[in-house]
Amino acid sequence: MRKRNIIEAVFEFVLWKSRLISIAAVIFGMIGAIIMFIVASLDVINTAKDTFIFLTKHTPSHDEFHGILISQIIGAVDLYLIAVVMLIFSFGIYELFISDIDDALDTKVGNRILSIHSLDELKDKLGKVVVMVLIVSFFKRILHMSLSKPIDMLYFSISIALLALALYFLHKKDKHL
Repeated sequence: MRKRNIIEAVFEFVLWKSRLISIAAVIFGMIGAIIMFIVASLDVINTAKDTFIFLTKHTPSHDEFHGILISQIIGAVDLYLIAVVMLIFSFGIYELFISDIDDALDTKVGNRILSIHSLDELKDKLGKVVVMVLIVSFFKRILHMSLSKPIDMLYFSISIALLALALYFLHKKDKHL
């Protein structure tokens, strides 16, 4: 071990300890996740209430009812997925910059969620969930589109095929790791 002067030692100590500022991202990421879980859950509860009210006061067509119901549920799923992104982000930042999460060590769930050993692995995990959020958001928007021309149906079909292809390549990449 080489001898360091006092200025270098102090600077390196401060520099190393400055990584602890990332705890702010962890805390606020967790707060964001909790908020998203609560809002998504409230959306599901409101959807259930709206469904009951709608069915007791109206005689909706099958398509109208399902369109409303699916749109609201997909919106909640979208929020849940974003909450999961925030959780993965918080766990990953904590594990990379602060410390291992001792309660998760040697647990099956902990091993699945916390297998993050670099920023690249964190980005990969987040990227996969973000792709799923985008796909869910896409389908939510598609529900409200009117496909009035044959070209609209062609664009719709192509977009579905591209999403399927993207999922295939994401899944294929996992199998080769």
